[in-house]
Amino acid sequence: MKKSKKNNQSRRDFLKNTSLAAAGFFIVPRHVLGRGYIAPSDKLNIAGIGAGGKGTSDLAEFAKSPKVNIVALCDVDDRQAVTSRKNFPNAPYYRDFREMLDKEKKNIDAVSVSTPDNTHAVAALSAMQLGKHVYVQKPLTHDIYEARTLTEAAKRYKVITQMGNQGGSGDGVRKMKEMVDAGLIGNVHTVHCWTNRPVWPQGIPTPTGTFEVPKEVDWNLWIGPAKMIDFNPAYLPFNWRGWWAFGTGALGDMACHIMDPVFRILPIDYPTSVECSLATIYKEMWNESMNPDSCPPSSIMHLVYPRKDGKGNIKVSWHDGGLLPERPEELLSEEPMGNWDGGVIMIGTKGKVMCDCYGANPRLLPTRLMKEKTMPKETIKRVPEGHYIQWVNACIDGYGKGQTSSPFEYAGPFTESILMGNLAIRSFLMKNPAAKGDARYPGRKRLLWDAKNMKITNFEEANQFVKREYREGWNLSL
Repeated sequence: MKKSKKNNQSRRDFLKNTSLAAAGFFIVPRHVLGRGYIAPSDKLNIAGIGAGGKGTSDLAEFAKSPKVNIVALCDVDDRQAVTSRKNFPNAPYYRDFREMLDKEKKNIDAVSVSTPDNTHAVAALSAMQLGKHVYVQKPLTHDIYEARTLTEAAKRYKVITQMGNQGGSGDGVRKMKEMVDAGLIGNVHTVHCWTNRPVWPQGIPTPTGTFEVPKEVDWNLWIGPAKMIDFNPAYLPFNWRGWWAFGTGALGDMACHIMDPVFRILPIDYPTSVECSLATIYKEMWNESMNPDSCPPSSIMHLVYPRKDGKGNIKVSWHDGGLLPERPEELLSEEPMGNWDGGVIMIGTKGKVMCDCYGANPRLLPTRLMKEKTMPKETIKRVPEGHYIQWVNACIDGYGKGQTSSPFEYAGPFTESILMGNLAIRSFLMKNPAAKGDARYPGRKRLLWDAKNMKITNFEEANQFVKREYREGWNLSL
């Protein structure tokens, strides 16, 4: 009896001890493994759709975190992906992101999208539908409908999202918001934004000639959902930005950086109207297509936003291609207006404030007021880890816990507003077959916008630019 009892006790001790020992192979206190050790379960496995160009630097930024594994790469141009493939030799490489997501979905937690604008939405949505967190380069999408779709998808699939407008995590825009919120310039009623872009060809004739597609390029995948056109080396690797089929021009490239303070600081969301004017040189190159293929060399847009606090409207003007707003009288002759990339000036009932691109270096005008006025205390949390690592940490924290500076809840409506400018440009250029000469083009027309229904209410022809037609084999369905 005693012997049996003793054996049972020994067996229980053995099972207890071996169970603890076995568990030790899987759950080891971090202090045993050393300071800074990241358990495998705390790692974020990221796949890169667009491993070349901007994708190269994006993936490198994510990889700076010890919490990140780059586990898969995808690019339609092998030549552009060389550096990323060298940096992450263990990551399998694909050309078609759909194949990558299908084969690697069990190994992926999150996806970075750094492709030309025309494939942002289809790539991001495909990842989100698999429950993957997404980081998408700016502009979020190629057209307004796509932006609205990704905004809805982020809520439906409950994933962490971030648009790649890094200035949204900067100290500058936060300081500027604190200044405006403190009433230093009163109620803002007018805003001017500008950029030196484009610094790539725009407003030029459509490329011609017959060229063989390089063996390193999958042209069909490069085109994505856009209408098929013949390969031409003029489009890649970078100059695609100036062509409507792939890019969104100077506005799409830079407004997400420059106009971020406008949307982050002011009580606005959707505009009620937009109008534009373009460089006259653009009229020299008409072809017989419904619209020119190339974005204009320079443009000016005017958007009107109702204030959400009910205190009237705010007029926001955009200038690109070397066109600038009037220089403020308060700015001394030797003082720079913005910086090389561009800037923003907000005009309020009590004064003015200006910043550089990315919302950097906000200062009251005249600038001597920065010393004469008492600056408000910091009330908005800063992001010392930066835009990229903020997203990484938020993904690890999980949906509902992790926070980012430009989630699609913010970036979607922001992108829609920006793309309203491009809708105005393309409407400006539309031909009226019933008219003759210059009258064939509507020209400068104030377009009225019904944001809820995503519809121009006073010029039906413009609505074709709200949602483009995808070619066969591509769709954007929630």
